[in-house]
Amino acid sequence: MESTPAAWSEADSFLSDVLVGPDAELESALTAQRAAGLPEIEVAPVAGKLLNLLVRISGARRVLEVGTLGGYSTIWLARAVGPEGRVVTVEAEADNAAVARASIDGAGVGDRVDIRVGRGADVLPTLVGGFDLVFIDADKESNTIYLDWAAKLGHPGTVIVLDNIGREGEIVRDDSDDPKVVGTREGLRMLGEDPRFDATALQTVGAKGWDGFAIAVVV
Repeated sequence: MESTPAAWSEADSFLSDVLVGPDAELESALTAQRAAGLPEIEVAPVAGKLLNLLVRISGARRVLEVGTLGGYSTIWLARAVGPEGRVVTVEAEADNAAVARASIDGAGVGDRVDIRVGRGADVLPTLVGGFDLVFIDADKESNTIYLDWAAKLGHPGTVIVLDNIGREGEIVRDDSDDPKVVGTREGLRMLGEDPRFDATALQTVGAKGWDGFAIAVVV
C-alpha cells in the first residue's frame, strides 16, 4: 500500500478497532466537543490508550495534564489512575473546561478530576508537587515553561509525555518562523540538554497526520 495520509488514517482506524474498540463514554465526549465547536485536536484513540497504559505501567496515582480541551484524554487518564488516584488538568478556556467537566462527569470519573481554569503559566505555580506523570498538550509556544514546571512538580521517576512534536517534519527547520515549530524545537532541545530529563521522541503517522511525541523521565 502506498504511504499516504489516507492510508495512515485507514491503518489508524484498523488499530483502533482491534486494540481499543467502541467506547460509548469516550464517543459521547467527542460528540459534545464537536457540538460545542471545539477544534478537532484531541488525541487519537490509540494515543489515548497509550496514555492510559503509561499511567498503569508506571503506577502513577497523581497525574497532571496541561491542556484539557473537551476532556477526551482526561477521561483516559482518570480511568487509569483508579478510584484512589487524582488527575489535575489545566485548561485556559473556561468554555472548554465546562464541556470537559460535563463529559468527565458523564464518564463516571468526575470525582478523580480537578479542572483548573487559566493559563498554564499562571496555574502551574499554584499547584502542589508530587505528580507521577505529566501529559503536556497545550500551546506549543509555552513548551519550555510547561516542561520546567513538570520537573518542579514531579520527582525522580516522574514520566513526562510531550505531544505533537512532529509538526509535519518542520522541526528540522532552524529558520522556521512558525511559533509552534519554534516552541516545539525549543522543548525538544530542553529535553535533550536539561540535566533534569532523560528523553527520547518518536515520529508517528496516522489519523492526525505526520506528528509524534516525546517521552521523558525526571532524573
